[in-house]
Amino acid sequence: MIKDPHATAAALLPLVGGPANVTSVAHCMTRLRLGLADRSRVDDEALRAVPGVLGVVEDGASYQVVLGPGVVGRVTAAFETLLAAGGTGTSDDRADGDGRNGDGEDGGKTAGADDASVAPAVTPAVTPAADTAVDTTADTADALARRGAELKARQKARNATPLKTALRRVADIFVPLIPALIGCGIVAGIAGLLTNLRWLPGLTPALTALSSAFMALIAVFVGHNTAKEFGGTPVLGGAVAAVVVYPGVAKVTAFGTALAPGQGGVLGALAAAVLGTYVEKWCRARLPGTLDVLLTPTLTVLVSGLLTLYVLMYAAGEVATAIGTAADWLLTTTGALAGLILGGLFLPLVMLGLHQALIPIHTTLIEQQGHTVLLPVLAMAGAGQVGAAAAVYVRLRHDTSLRTTIRSALPAGLLGVGEPLIYGVSLPLGRPFLTACVGGAAGGAFVGLFAMLGTEVGATAIGPSGWALFPLLAGGGWAVTAGVYGGGLLTGYAVGFLATYFFGLPDGAGRPVCDPEKHEPRPADRPGPRPASPR
Repeated sequence: MIKDPHATAAALLPLVGGPANVTSVAHCMTRLRLGLADRSRVDDEALRAVPGVLGVVEDGASYQVVLGPGVVGRVTAAFETLLAAGGTGTSDDRADGDGRNGDGEDGGKTAGADDASVAPAVTPAVTPAADTAVDTTADTADALARRGAELKARQKARNATPLKTALRRVADIFVPLIPALIGCGIVAGIAGLLTNLRWLPGLTPALTALSSAFMALIAVFVGHNTAKEFGGTPVLGGAVAAVVVYPGVAKVTAFGTALAPGQGGVLGALAAAVLGTYVEKWCRARLPGTLDVLLTPTLTVLVSGLLTLYVLMYAAGEVATAIGTAADWLLTTTGALAGLILGGLFLPLVMLGLHQALIPIHTTLIEQQGHTVLLPVLAMAGAGQVGAAAAVYVRLRHDTSLRTTIRSALPAGLLGVGEPLIYGVSLPLGRPFLTACVGGAAGGAFVGLFAMLGTEVGATAIGPSGWALFPLLAGGGWAVTAGVYGGGLLTGYAVGFLATYFFGLPDGAGRPVCDPEKHEPRPADRPGPRPASPR
């Protein structure tokens, strides 16, 4: 855990090439996101070795350092302070001359989801017990790290497709909105709890207003971020998207039907801002400077605004309605089966980067219904991953390096940050990744079954999962909803653990390959697996 954000920021800055190499700084829920002038100046291995760094992610336009929830905001603030000061810091805060902290040993390099590379924060110390039994197990943390790096390289090559680029852009638009979604979601949960308990009736309307205001204007923020992502003027993107939520649109008729404020929601705002960006670029490429100042903003708002009112809002509204109807039907009609499939396939989606396509769907459901019913089901994949990692920890009890990796990554996994466990443990091992999916499928089926029985479990915000999702739960009564969600987590843990313990590792895994008492190879007549005969 990071105790001194300034020291961590001072250690990171020289490893990413110094202040002159950093072009932008931002953060999401778990990652410090940096724009870099020269990627080759980054010392990846030294970055992974910095205490508290869970991994690194190279995702096209940004270089991301995984620090974990709660920590990343403080480190980002310290990082920005150092940049403003030209990268100077106290001698105690700066990294050693070779770019590492302390002895600079890398505690195992692994790749994380979304092309992440994850390393434990602490290099395992050699204990007397470990010294007496020389561990030559093939699947050590370092060996798994190398496999993870190879998987990352292959995945990165596959990610260079138009679809993956589009999904990354969608994520870059919505990820900056997650902190506000979380804050407003928790306030909405508190307001709902007070309303159900009939406590503080004078305060609940104020809480409801606070939690609802952002969602009422989310289209403006989506439009602003969309224009910024696609190279337009952000404020023009927000201006065009604002028409989606303006109350006066109720007087406009499209396709014989009066429009409703908010119709089309974030999907309509996204489409409107993309259209506005292309109109703006077209104008700027053709108008002389004297006319550009006046005509480009005017034509951008006018042309894209009219098309939004008369085409995009109606079309996006139909799509958004279909998404909400399909999600409700899916869980209430085929809940157990749907939960089984969604919970079982989510880890592979994360591995391939395709989970980013779900972000606007979650946001649309939250905007329409106040919560997304899909997120609690998908969160069960993380529970299966935690159970699988726990089984590996128990079975491979002589592999101290791998067990250290699991110990450092497991707390983050319980809170829904799965990159360290996915690419540091289960995916490089192979079979544990599949058994983790089995655990996620079981947890998803559990939550889906209760949806069929009439107990809906939803989340008022996206981003957190695992135990961090409890404050954001919504649906029926909070206690019942939390009970179902907690039961799904326990089911995912248990099934992921049992499936991995009995089927996820080869026979004989976890046995020492030498006699710990005599420091000799195990005799052939001792119990345990025999070495394969040379062919």
